[in-house]
Amino acid sequence: MKAVTAPVPPRFIRSVLLRSAAVPEVAARLPADASTVAIRLTDDAEMADLNRTYADEPASTDVLSFAGAGDHLGDIAISWPATERQAARYGHDAKSELALLAVHGFLHLLGWDHMVARERREMNRLTVEALKRSRITLSPGRL
Repeated sequence: MKAVTAPVPPRFIRSVLLRSAAVPEVAARLPADASTVAIRLTDDAEMADLNRTYADEPASTDVLSFAGAGDHLGDIAISWPATERQAARYGHDAKSELALLAVHGFLHLLGWDHMVARERREMNRLTVEALKRSRITLSPGRL
């Protein structure tokens, strides 16, 4: 499987995550020393394979997070086709949707989840706060 190319420079995602790390609740969960996160933009077929292999889910998804070890927080896989579809569906650009998915995956790596309403509200609040720091506003109804 190969990563896909997207018209978004890697420095964009890096800057979004660095600004996200400044949200106090996020900063509190980060290791004291420097840490890394790897992000892979891929296609729906690879996302379906990853989802089936690691989450026992039969379909593709938009973003998956895989915990790391030591100073590597983990890996985030994002489907670029899903990013484009969701951006069109919600009426904002693909860069904003990509930022949302990267932050979402980052929060999962730090232990947040959204299985129940209370968790979902908190994760959405943190996502909006993180995106604000990069001057990204999502279309109404996206979160």
